[in-house]
Amino acid sequence: MSKIAVVTDSNSGITQSEAKELGLFVLPMPFMIGDQLFYEDVNLTQEEFYVKLRDGENISTSQPSPEEVCNLWDSLLKEYDEIVHIPMSSGLSGSCQSALMLAEDYNGKVQVVNNQRISVTQRQSCLDAMELAKHGKNAKEIKEFLEADKFNSSIYIMLDTLYYLKKGGRITPAAAAIGTLLKLKPVLQIQGEKLDAFSKARTTAQGKSVMINAIKNDVETRFGGILPAPGGVWLQIAHTQNPEAAQALKEELLQIFPGHNVVIAPLSLSISCHIGPGSLAVACCKKITIS
Repeated sequence: MSKIAVVTDSNSGITQSEAKELGLFVLPMPFMIGDQLFYEDVNLTQEEFYVKLRDGENISTSQPSPEEVCNLWDSLLKEYDEIVHIPMSSGLSGSCQSALMLAEDYNGKVQVVNNQRISVTQRQSCLDAMELAKHGKNAKEIKEFLEADKFNSSIYIMLDTLYYLKKGGRITPAAAAIGTLLKLKPVLQIQGEKLDAFSKARTTAQGKSVMINAIKNDVETRFGGILPAPGGVWLQIAHTQNPEAAQALKEELLQIFPGHNVVIAPLSLSISCHIGPGSLAVACCKKITIS
């Protein structure tokens, strides 16, 4: 049986310390802030990032350099037979396509998974990959399994402000002004590779209701229905510097899915720089069945 290393990037929300506990490996995502280069969870904490974001500093996202990726792979292949590399969604970053190109030089020993996940759903893919490896699947089989499973997840995100979408050019200043005047709370979705509009809410309570109902509908219509705890889905909550609201949302979610384990994690900084602080997200992934 092959000894397999699972590699992801910090867009998964997995910290360097958590990676050591789980037994996997995380490439930190780079950011240019002003004229300085920072790496998520290495020399840039969540707290420091939001201070810089609120101060209006110019923040741009990037991807790990080919050298950084290959150095990690080369180091791991001294100990492991194969690598399963799970980057963030190819629809949200070029890092997946870059990794696919780099892997061509590794004679099949590195399998890059393009399963269009990010944040807590990307994290679950890493845990699923490790479970598949424990069951004797090789790297190619794990890649094929995860890519076939890619649409068995959902994320719904409620924004607290339209400012950062406007700043990034993702909505017009006029639309942002109207939305701010009406105190709208946009709800976005990630289904597959893109971050798209889903709904609008006038209050935080209404926005949370929209997200919870959307997840409930997905579970009932796409993921096999609500089963007795622990059920057939993994439930997750993500947030941008909003831990107390995330905890309150967890309690509401457990009213509908009693007995489930609900993971709470910060959203990756690559998403945070586009949507700003104060957001909340609800996500779910269908549990895999290994044959």
